[in-house]
Amino acid sequence: MKTGERTPAAPDDISRTWADVVATARRSTADGLVVGTSGNVSARVGDVVLVTPSGVPYDRLGPGDAVGVDLAGRQVLGELAPTSELPMHLAVYRATDAAAIVHTHAVHATAVSTLVDEVPLIHYMAAALGGPVRVAPYALYGTDELAAHTLRALDGRTGCLLRNHGTLTHGATLDAAYDRTAQLEWMCRVWLTASSVPGRTPALLSPDRLAEVAAKYRGYGQPG
Repeated sequence: MKTGERTPAAPDDISRTWADVVATARRSTADGLVVGTSGNVSARVGDVVLVTPSGVPYDRLGPGDAVGVDLAGRQVLGELAPTSELPMHLAVYRATDAAAIVHTHAVHATAVSTLVDEVPLIHYMAAALGGPVRVAPYALYGTDELAAHTLRALDGRTGCLLRNHGTLTHGATLDAAYDRTAQLEWMCRVWLTASSVPGRTPALLSPDRLAEVAAKYRGYGQPG
């Protein structure tokens, strides 16, 4: 097997991963990170990317509704249409070692995406996303332009904001990607809250302070 190739996906792996994709999508709704069918979730199994479909409420999805595409975007599983954000998901899978992606329209993170080019270092949990979180320039959803902007914002990171749009995080598992989404939304909420106090400016961490946390993170695990 050539370097970078993956073994074909087994049917049981497809079924388990699809169940995890649906559960994660439903969790994002329950946690208020998306409204309706906004946002999307995907996971890679071998060379198949399982992704939430376009325009279908997550509570209506079942085991027989799995949607899968290959890395070129050709549909190889299911009858429902893949999410319109498929180009962004596939771009991340082709460029990184990600096995899962969570994209949301979280309120606080989306608000911050309209204000700054990089999330201010309000908390050391930025280290869990690889460093200061960048904001990708705006582009129409579902386009190759947005996918390209997202990849640049993700360089050396596991998450970014999408201007006037939302968030995208990735990880080795759906749990890891989702945790990063939740942490990113929380950091944005903290910064917005602190910066709204009249006459006060939030104290921010320096890059050196964040580097200390990143070094500890690499050596001992998740900051907490």
